[in-house]
Amino acid sequence: MSAVLHLAIPAGDLSTTLPFYTDVLGCKLGNREEGRWVDVNFWGNELTLHQSEEKLPNVRHDVDMGAVLVPHFGIHLTQEDFDAVKGRIAAAGLTYIDDPYRRFEGDKYEQETFFIADPNNNVLEIKTMKNPEVLWPDD
Repeated sequence: MSAVLHLAIPAGDLSTTLPFYTDVLGCKLGNREEGRWVDVNFWGNELTLHQSEEKLPNVRHDVDMGAVLVPHFGIHLTQEDFDAVKGRIAAAGLTYIDDPYRRFEGDKYEQETFFIADPNNNVLEIKTMKNPEVLWPDD
């Protein structure tokens, strides 16, 4: 049995949204039904983008160091991959919802994170953990 997460979201106009996932985030495309949906390899997970008119609503919830947008989804990356994504965001001239910042400094859960929206206003949190092994300890 595999442990690949599958998430399907409304993506607005796919011709507008796909470059965000491929050019900015660096994801590859997979199976698709032209004009209706496309699978994105979201770092080994299956993200299905559906052509849509609707957008997900979002609100801010208080979490540790600030108010984060909900719903959101995201990924934990290595520092190298995280920095590469930030570089592509800068090169594309995109604006963060919440600029990159460090959370839990000095704690075993220390991380750098940022929030950004795709062209259909789906909110993504991209982060890198200083000690990724503490996320799911074996004990």
